[in-house]
Amino acid sequence: MNGFFAGTSILYFLVCLALGIFYAWLLYRNNKNLDKKLLYGLTTVRIIAVTAIAWLLFAPLIKTLNYTLDKPVIIIGQDNSLSVGQVKPSGFDQKLYEQNLKILQEKLSDKYEVKTYNFGDSVGDGFDFKNQGKLTDASALFQKIRDEYTNRNVGAIVMATDGIFNHGGNPLYSINQINAPVYTVALGDSVPKRDILISNINYNNIVYLDDDFTIEVQVQAFQSNGENATLSIAQNGTKITQENISVNGNSFVKTIPIKLHAGKIGIQKYTVQVGPLKNEITTKNNAQTFYIEVIDGRQKVLLASAAPHPDLGILKEAISLNKHYEAKLALADDLNSTDPSKFDLIILYQLPDAQNLASGFLQKLTNLKKPIWYVVGAQSNISAFNQIQNQVNIGSANGSIQEVYPDLANGFTSFNLSENDKKQFSTFDPLLSPFGRLTVNASATPVFNQRIGKVSTQQPLLFFTNENGLKIGYLMGEGLWRWKLSEAENEVEASVLNNLISQTIQYLSVKDDKRRFKVFTSKSAYDENETIQFNGTLYNESYQPVNESEVNLQIKNEGGKVFNYVFSKTENGYQLDAGTMPAGNYSYIANAVLGGKKFTASGSFYVNALIAEYQQTTANHQLLNTISKQSNGMLFMPADLLKIADEILKNENIKTISYEDRKYDELINMKWIFGLILILFSTEWFLRKRNGEL
Repeated sequence: MNGFFAGTSILYFLVCLALGIFYAWLLYRNNKNLDKKLLYGLTTVRIIAVTAIAWLLFAPLIKTLNYTLDKPVIIIGQDNSLSVGQVKPSGFDQKLYEQNLKILQEKLSDKYEVKTYNFGDSVGDGFDFKNQGKLTDASALFQKIRDEYTNRNVGAIVMATDGIFNHGGNPLYSINQINAPVYTVALGDSVPKRDILISNINYNNIVYLDDDFTIEVQVQAFQSNGENATLSIAQNGTKITQENISVNGNSFVKTIPIKLHAGKIGIQKYTVQVGPLKNEITTKNNAQTFYIEVIDGRQKVLLASAAPHPDLGILKEAISLNKHYEAKLALADDLNSTDPSKFDLIILYQLPDAQNLASGFLQKLTNLKKPIWYVVGAQSNISAFNQIQNQVNIGSANGSIQEVYPDLANGFTSFNLSENDKKQFSTFDPLLSPFGRLTVNASATPVFNQRIGKVSTQQPLLFFTNENGLKIGYLMGEGLWRWKLSEAENEVEASVLNNLISQTIQYLSVKDDKRRFKVFTSKSAYDENETIQFNGTLYNESYQPVNESEVNLQIKNEGGKVFNYVFSKTENGYQLDAGTMPAGNYSYIANAVLGGKKFTASGSFYVNALIAEYQQTTANHQLLNTISKQSNGMLFMPADLLKIADEILKNENIKTISYEDRKYDELINMKWIFGLILILFSTEWFLRKRNGEL
């Protein structure tokens, strides 16, 4: 490309120059009136002007070269977490370390561009020696470097830390993505200290009232062989159980299962504590607090059928997989002794039946406002089915059945079915459906339509209706066991059938929330370093979201202290960022006024204490050494901190890079050339006119 422009441009210029000379010769060859010097001068002016015009007509490109020097960027990341601040080796001088780190920055700044950061649970600009970070996430530092210094000349990374990383990814996986050596400074103490701690607690966030549940407490102890300690558990400040622990070994780990009882509804605060040992390095890791929400029982689902059927086992299995639901199967004679009012959802499997064995049970459903899921099959009494509900009618039924395949209906959004789920259902065997003319309420929402053979119809197979706020489901076919076999044949890892049944049960059993004022947190449990987010919605009498009113919020902690806030308005609702809060249990109440009517909404949430920085007190210098070696860097002790500058200066790979910026512009864009041509022609005209030439 360069040769083309260079050679061609010279040729064009010579042609334009020849054209200018020829034009000037034609104009002045026979002129006898002008002085010889003036004639030569005017000829030269004409040659230059014509050459310039011809040159512009060819519009050649002018090449411009600019060179940019990019000095190496040296990034210094300093660990600002609690673990660095709480454990220091003997002889470590914190003030001297801080001074040397700043001297290192100044020394490197003479030749390089130096950027400084501190990192803990987040990454901040500059140095920060307060050591208040409740977590250590070194991968976040590397991610920031990748985000902000892509295509930059990153020369080296200096990372001062103790090697204790308890949040985010392993930094070893991050260094390969940054082509720069990492020089690590080994802070902390790699010699284990005397300590006993609660290292982990396994528990379920939600349990059910009057259930017994088990938590698993992991206790660790270091340099404490032969010691005895007491492990105690308190609920809402009251001790409920305790155990004795005998430590055998200087690296002791024991997992202790403890059975507890959920005897009170609501959020329960539990504190697990192990008694302190004499001369242990810290007692801040001897206790952990966690919260469990106790709810009032599971949702109860009744599977009612006149006779056994393989489908009933499929339904019960899928329902039982969700711990929030409890399925009971009632058959034949058991139906008459079953009280349907005690259940949250009733599945009528091929009821009413052809032999009318369940007529007494069906009488109990009259005027009972419970969501129902009808499953219709070969044993259904179609005439009685048409009479006990008014959303579906099967006309001209003669007792015969037909095979129908599931065909996913367009526009269904009541719950999610993935693309993989849709593909799986398309391969399933058919269900058996009563033959007849199917008439369905126009407001029905189909999940699947019926496909007969290869013909897709608009007749629904699985669908939902809503009558006066009561949800009703219909499955117009039996043979779910066939779909289960299809899954087995296709070797499906996660059962799409179980997922479909579970989501159907949830959709039918969950009651619509028609409150006109709703305020809720984005989640029920937060960590200490997370901001508490609230969302709110206020509806008018037409149940349309409005936000003209002001919404106030009061948050109360366990000590009774109240914090007041005002929501910000969004496009159709309200939003509030309450910031971070100390560990504890909180309740809140929100107030709004609309149309002279006062609305309130309340709830609760809890904040977990972060003690990860106290759970490991022994520095991991081996990991730091591995990071340095894999990145062609070096490990330094704090006393040798200033030697890093010499090592970086010796590294020949850390050098300034020159970038060439090559730019091509059209000559016609250079406006000064037009001015030059105008001056030349004006000068020539003036001199010719002055000397009597036209």
